[in-house]
Amino acid sequence: MLQKLLRTKDVATMLTAKGPRLEKTMGKWDLLFLGIGSTIGTGIFVVTGVVAATHAGPGIMFSFILAGFACVCAGLAYAELASTVPISGSSYTYAYATLGELLAWLVGWNLILEYAVSLASVAAGWSGYMMGLIDNAFGTDFVNAWWANVPANDGIINIPAIAITLILTALLVRGMRESATTNNALVFVKVGAVLLFIVLAFSEFNPENWNPLLPFGWAGVISGASVVFFSYLGFDTVSTSAEECRNVQRDLPFGLVGSLLVCTLLYIFVSGLLTGVVKFDTLDNPEPVAYALKQIGFRFGAALVAVGAVAGLTSVLLTTLYGQTRIFFAMSRDGLIPEKICKLHSKYRTPHIVTWATGIFIAVIAAFFPIDEVAEMSNIGTYFAFTATSVGVLVLRKTRPDLERKFRCPYVWFFAPAAIALCVGLASQLETLTWWRFLIWSILGLAIYFAYSIRHSKLNR
Repeated sequence: MLQKLLRTKDVATMLTAKGPRLEKTMGKWDLLFLGIGSTIGTGIFVVTGVVAATHAGPGIMFSFILAGFACVCAGLAYAELASTVPISGSSYTYAYATLGELLAWLVGWNLILEYAVSLASVAAGWSGYMMGLIDNAFGTDFVNAWWANVPANDGIINIPAIAITLILTALLVRGMRESATTNNALVFVKVGAVLLFIVLAFSEFNPENWNPLLPFGWAGVISGASVVFFSYLGFDTVSTSAEECRNVQRDLPFGLVGSLLVCTLLYIFVSGLLTGVVKFDTLDNPEPVAYALKQIGFRFGAALVAVGAVAGLTSVLLTTLYGQTRIFFAMSRDGLIPEKICKLHSKYRTPHIVTWATGIFIAVIAAFFPIDEVAEMSNIGTYFAFTATSVGVLVLRKTRPDLERKFRCPYVWFFAPAAIALCVGLASQLETLTWWRFLIWSILGLAIYFAYSIRHSKLNR
């Protein structure tokens, strides 16, 4: 039994296996914008203020540097495995090729929770920003309407969250080419909003607001890094597109590492200026970037940044939903979940069944359930996936040194162990309750695996 659970999929077999395949439609710039689109969103428009106020103060800049370095280390491991095993599924697929079916299932199972929680929170956040923009423009009070809030917030149902989720689901079913074009346009809008904030805030920067620089000490910087790690969850989405990438060797590392570097620089600039124009302890509010601009007299600029935030959250929803469906697609193709759900649309050649199922599931969560208390589950699932991928790249170097690697992680015996150590260290900063939830979710996943997946797995047949 143990041998069966630890059995890996041969890379050559994975590359030549029969079954539905996704079309290669994405180039390096599509992947770069996919990474930026799935990363720049809630992290830069909301999390920066909360973490500065409650964890790190102006030292949040160092929190982003630490979290960003951990992600770059893991990103290099991702790039090597994605170019070696250019199959949809990201960390799940890499674990299947290196660590065995059971661990691959656990990685995929936790990625499902990570994406679901992240998507629901972003959809709810999109609803709040959009209703706030409408209220400011027309003097209404839609943001407090019963149809724009979940029951925990004195509402009944969040219809705007349902609407945006289903609209983007339909767009993904229509095709990745159309989705990538939409995402590229949204990325231009939100990056423009971020750059506008940088320009406006730079003129009002006051170094006195950086005193003290580390009000919570280095412990606050480290705990802050464990929280702002949420801001980097999206880059994993780039690796899920390996099967749809036209030139894996050139384009995928460019998209992975390039988007990480761009996002890290923007995070550092925004968090530094944010805490430099207003005192850090005033930033614990839902719209810290727009709030800071209002405080220094740029109300029109604040409105433009709010528009950029809506565009940013829309692109995060689109790209993260895309990544979620590709994880499901890979798992169903392997037989670990029902195979019929990975059937491709006869006209659009997209996995329409699993895409619609995912979109509807996320819409229901966003419509009725408050997810603030379980948001850290996104972080812990990502730490697990990043650690598994970093271990996997080392395992494959030892077990298959002869394998063709179109991209090789430089100094792999430094960067991969560094990623493992940083992910484990940052995960240790999460609340105990988060670890219990992670354990319960994993036990539920194991029950499903032994009840269904192990018997229907194509590998174990």
